[in-house]
Amino acid sequence: MMSKLYSPESAASGVAQVIQLLEGRWKLIILFHLFDGKVQRYSDFEKLIPGISQKMLAQQLRQLEADGIVSRMVYPQVPPKVEYRLTEWGQALCPALDAMLKWAERRPT
Repeated sequence: MMSKLYSPESAASGVAQVIQLLEGRWKLIILFHLFDGKVQRYSDFEKLIPGISQKMLAQQLRQLEADGIVSRMVYPQVPPKVEYRLTEWGQALCPALDAMLKWAERRPT
């Protein structure tokens, strides 16, 4: 796949779109709990992220799924078992976020 050529304007717009995808108080926390190929169930997230409401957790997971970052697998059993994992594209976000952390560490004081 060839890399797209960007102008300063289109690059700024593209980065703004990415930031918008990740906006939301809990999305990045959810993503970090899924990195390294981890699979989490809804109840796992409730334990891992104690401050999040059920409504907000469901909303953030739905948005991440709609944006193609997280995949949701429902198993036909009673009670239903639902697992969340990163898509291949979502997993590819990990090095970019790591790079952002390393960049932030280099901030002059």
